[in-house]
Amino acid sequence: MSDQFSSEISSRICNHMNEDHANAVLLYAQFFGGVSQATAAQMLGIDAQGMDLTAQTNGESLPVRIQFDHVLADSEDAHHTLIAMVKQARVEAKG
Repeated sequence: MSDQFSSEISSRICNHMNEDHANAVLLYAQFFGGVSQATAAQMLGIDAQGMDLTAQTNGESLPVRIQFDHVLADSEDAHHTLIAMVKQARVEAKG
């Protein structure tokens, strides 16, 4: 894990996303993770290259790794990237 993404930073981001943005995490799993039938998801970890989720579908928990389109510089870059990704998923979901 890079210096920019210590386990403390990863935990802080994951806790925030899971507690305050559960719908966004579900969208990440459905749209970027290819688990379109997911009914719930949790962010387990984040690093400079991507994020690890678990997605619930048909009573099963599936591990999902989503690579970012660039290497993140820091937690602020992660914040902007996660917002851009959820916006992209919402636009594409509308068709």
